[in-house]
Amino acid sequence: MAVTVAPEQIDRIVWNQHHDPFEVLGPHMVQLDGKTVWAVRAYLPNAEAAWVVLPETRKEFAMEASHHPHFFECIIAAEEVVNYQLRYQEGGHERVVYDPYAFKTRRITDFDIHLFAEGNHHRIYEKLGAHPTTMEGIAGVYFAVWAPNARNVSVLGNFNHWDGRKHQMRRSGNGIWELFIPDIAAGEHYKYEIKNPSGHMYEKADPYGFQQEVRPKTASVVANLDGYSWHDQDWMEQRRHTEPLTQPISVYEVHLGSWLHGSSAQPATNPDGTPVSPVAVAELKPGARFLTYRELAERLIPYVKEMGFTHIELLPVAEHPFDGSWGYQVTGYYAVTSRYGTPQDFMYFVDQCHQNGIGVIVDWVPGHFPKDGHGLAFFDGTHLYEHADPRRGEHKEWGTLVFNYGRNEVRNFLVANAVFWFDKYHIDGMRVDAVASMLYLDYCRKPGEWVTNQYGGRENIEAADFLRQTNHVLFSYFPGILSIAEESTSWPMVSWPTYVGGLGFNLKWNMGWMHDMLDYFHMDPWFRQFHQNNVTFSIWYAYSENFMLALSHDEVVHGKSNMLGKMPGDDWQKFANLRCLYSYMFMHPGKKTLFMSMEFGQWSEWNVWGDLEWHLLQYTPHQTLRRCISQLNALYRSEAALYSQDFSEEGFEWIDCSDGRHSVVSFMRRAKDSQEFIVVVCNFTPQPHSHYRIGVPEQGYYREIFNSDARDFNGSNMGNLGGKWSEDWSYHGRSFSLDLTLPPLAVIALKLDRQRTWEAKAENG
Repeated sequence: MAVTVAPEQIDRIVWNQHHDPFEVLGPHMVQLDGKTVWAVRAYLPNAEAAWVVLPETRKEFAMEASHHPHFFECIIAAEEVVNYQLRYQEGGHERVVYDPYAFKTRRITDFDIHLFAEGNHHRIYEKLGAHPTTMEGIAGVYFAVWAPNARNVSVLGNFNHWDGRKHQMRRSGNGIWELFIPDIAAGEHYKYEIKNPSGHMYEKADPYGFQQEVRPKTASVVANLDGYSWHDQDWMEQRRHTEPLTQPISVYEVHLGSWLHGSSAQPATNPDGTPVSPVAVAELKPGARFLTYRELAERLIPYVKEMGFTHIELLPVAEHPFDGSWGYQVTGYYAVTSRYGTPQDFMYFVDQCHQNGIGVIVDWVPGHFPKDGHGLAFFDGTHLYEHADPRRGEHKEWGTLVFNYGRNEVRNFLVANAVFWFDKYHIDGMRVDAVASMLYLDYCRKPGEWVTNQYGGRENIEAADFLRQTNHVLFSYFPGILSIAEESTSWPMVSWPTYVGGLGFNLKWNMGWMHDMLDYFHMDPWFRQFHQNNVTFSIWYAYSENFMLALSHDEVVHGKSNMLGKMPGDDWQKFANLRCLYSYMFMHPGKKTLFMSMEFGQWSEWNVWGDLEWHLLQYTPHQTLRRCISQLNALYRSEAALYSQDFSEEGFEWIDCSDGRHSVVSFMRRAKDSQEFIVVVCNFTPQPHSHYRIGVPEQGYYREIFNSDARDFNGSNMGNLGGKWSEDWSYHGRSFSLDLTLPPLAVIALKLDRQRTWEAKAENG
């Protein structure tokens, strides 16, 4: 038989050195003996014999080996050869498959490539990655990966016995490699085999893969994210028309793997009732397993709803190889972690949250990624996602690599990833981790270990531009969402809009308030009189940003003790101090975040391998602390004065911030577009005060709507017998005043009861 392709081309296919195997393999019209015929070529490693099968006519054409014992070719004199199959014998078995090299249509357009190259393809995840699809009437999976410096890329999987010779990909523009593989579907495990110009080989998980195997395995899994039927349309529509900064936001921060564990004696079940194989976790107690997303929906959501939180914040749920990283060292940015189930299971969890009136915030980690061999590090044999210079490309303290935000395609990878979580999983917010590490080139670096920007400064201009682009894109597509920065420095305008030069977040964690308050509450109450500034200083800068007050997981690990352990005094004082801190937090301007276990007073530090200390809830102090948090949430959500003007000076007014001798502060919170206000008085010492006078702006009856020392909270039950009438005694520059009893280590809140005041005035004429 005449060979219709040059031997050199065959060798390049056999040795996996061809940038476009479609030039050689598949059907090709050729001139032979003056006639136009079809030459069908296939490289079938390990095959002993092969045939071309035309399904419509059931005709078969024997293929012959050409130049190489596993390179087959046959000539077919037909007008058209489409959707043919290859039948071949291999190792005593016979297979019939569609030829992937017969499908020449490119799914990625030139416009896709152009947008990706300039960093503006906001939904590039719909083109790159693995996508179940149909081509020319044949079902299969379309694979595409960006590896511009690779010599060759192949798809590996169970479907080809992990043999990189069998499914060699075609290089398109801008270093994108692609291939449609028929006859496979969602659920297939796969990786990319990447060769660099020197011939070194790397097996990589898919950067855009939607699912990965359960660790310690590292392959990607083909997943279809479009099959879930959502039932949160009302929630999504309401969110789109809501300004979140004028709403109550009280966040319960959760690590799904350690909130509560299940028992392997009661294995998890799939939606159809079939059991889920238990996840082996060597570090967990014997017989323990992770709860699935669906089980968490049944256990966690009712708890959060009962406690009155408005949102659940999840420590990173993107795929990560090591449980002990808490999710902050991500390898699969587009893959929800398989520890707790499938992508559809996580969709169910979010859907159930929305149907129960709870928003979902996800921690996002664009600041660094680990060096695991299957991940993004040295992806195509070069420093593709990271900087080559370790002075810019590595966090030595964390053992991780830094994204190259100046490379358009890398920036596109991250911007599209942010869009992806809102688009595919309907999340309501994103907390961006370690923003300071991104913004400063010298972050945790010694002199000589970093390089300046082009202007000689320490600011990472490329990272700042990336954050602005991300937030601009997110709020353009998804109005009403939250974008929260964990930023611990004085970088200006973090939560200001991008159009005025800000970074574009709408909330920033108030790390200064957190440190000041924990330092203050850690000290013996007698010494607090000398540190009144710890309590009052936050108001000086409270309106420079849109702040969220956060007591997070970082404050209860690494020898810092849990919240109770930070408090001084005996057990009663510890609980009273903690109630006082939480109450002041809820009365202070700013949205709120509380880490799991803080609400009931866990004694031990958070342990990622174990359950929370739920057994403590059999004891009254822990029960009542949790009740206090529940009532604080209820009060917070019911009183617009506590949330509607968090970021406006009109929403806060000191009554007296200078009584350091008694460690007492008093202030008012005011509602937006309303006359409603709440008077708050905080006593940060164990010494109660009777006849403590504060000025108030209006005459009438002030009902005590909250008292952290109440009997219901296991306090001493001191208070003001439900409320106090104002007196015509000018005080603190106001025409009226209240004569109050201040309980020990407590916060009280009072509200003018206008109805009772009006009735009293009417009765008295």
